[in-house]
Amino acid sequence: MAKAIEKKPEASGENKYAQRRWVKPKLRAASYASERKAKKHEHGPKKDKDLTDYEAGIRSGYLQCQTDHAGLYKYKKAINEGKSKEEARIISQTVQKKK
Repeated sequence: MAKAIEKKPEASGENKYAQRRWVKPKLRAASYASERKAKKHEHGPKKDKDLTDYEAGIRSGYLQCQTDHAGLYKYKKAINEGKSKEEARIISQTVQKKK
C-alpha cells in the first residue's frame, strides 16, 4: 500500500497550497451549514469573524450542489432498478429524514 508523502513548503518559494486538502462532503456540508446558521467563520484564520455575503453565498451553493448530486444518484439508481421515469423522479426528490 502506497503511503502519502508529506511535503512542507520551504523558503524556496514553493506554494503552500500546492498540496490539495479535502474533507468528506458530508462533513464539509455540516460545517458549512453550521457556519451559515451562526453567520461566523468556525475554522481557519478568520475564525469568529462574520461571514460576508459572498462567503455565505459560496456555502449556500455548495450545499445546493450536494443536494443535486444526491438527487441525481437516487434517480439513476431507481432507473437502473427498473422503475419508470416518473417513479424515479419522485424517489429522487424525497428527502430522507434523520432518525
